[in-house]
Amino acid sequence: MQHASTAYVPRPRPRWWTELPLLALVYAAYSAGRLVARGDVSTAVDHGLRILHLEKALHINFEHPLNRLLTAHPSIGIPADFIYATLHYLVTPVVLVWLFRRRQAVYRRARTWLMTSTLLGLIGFALMPTCPPRLLHATHGFVDTMAQYSSYGWWGSEASAPRGMGGMTNQYAAMPSLHVGWALWCGILLWRHGRHPLVRAAGIAYPLVTTFVVMGTANHYFLDAVAGAAVMGVGALLAGPVMRIADRVTTRFPRFARTTKSPIVSAGCKTSAGERIPGQRTTSADSTDAAASADADASAGRAPRADAAAPAGAGAAGDDTPAAAR
Repeated sequence: MQHASTAYVPRPRPRWWTELPLLALVYAAYSAGRLVARGDVSTAVDHGLRILHLEKALHINFEHPLNRLLTAHPSIGIPADFIYATLHYLVTPVVLVWLFRRRQAVYRRARTWLMTSTLLGLIGFALMPTCPPRLLHATHGFVDTMAQYSSYGWWGSEASAPRGMGGMTNQYAAMPSLHVGWALWCGILLWRHGRHPLVRAAGIAYPLVTTFVVMGTANHYFLDAVAGAAVMGVGALLAGPVMRIADRVTTRFPRFARTTKSPIVSAGCKTSAGERIPGQRTTSADSTDAAASADADASAGRAPRADAAAPAGAGAAGDDTPAAAR
């Protein structure tokens, strides 16, 4: 008796009704983590000053000249403030949706990469609360461009948060810069998987513009940007192991296992030589063999066998004839 086989079905494409809650959960953890990991203000200021002093010693304090440029030229500073306040929350979801709809083969790994890197960034916020340059004392030479040009946007003096809602954000979560990290994630994916030259050019420009903006607006140090890129690099390395762990968890619990009955009844079953499935039609090769057998019987003086005596087309006709007529 033949049995239907149980075959492993490859992981189906993600569905939007499962992806949205997952991404919403990660973003909620990101927002809550920033609030929980506020730390002591004096400790955050000390960390910011140490970073600034290290950059000066290495001559890589690029945020000083960029901040002076944006402060002196509103035509550059105002668009930079809008970029800082908006693109971080718009471009990343757009790239995710684009991958989900057009690049299914890479979507799961890219999403896992982004989520893992974001969680690593939260660990950085908790371990090293850092005061951004704009919140240091004025003697250190920085101007808060978000406050300077606040009349042109919805933000106030508390980063990019809407006026009166500064208490809902952590202004001391500067290390690492996830603005730069997320922009780098978007840029790499646009460059690698975009087909139009403009899309690939945007993949190069977006991380560079974001790095310029976060330093020019005095929201991050250069080393914050470097740390943001490093976090994304570690997240890319961990994406594969994280997916394998998720697969093991899925297969460990039967209700999450993606197996199904094979629709092919004879899957995994074989017939022996000469064996026919009931109702199977006789092929031309079988008809030739039957005729040769009948000739051999006639030569030997034996009575022909029933299956050999039948005409070549009789078997096929008999199979097609309704049961009541046979």
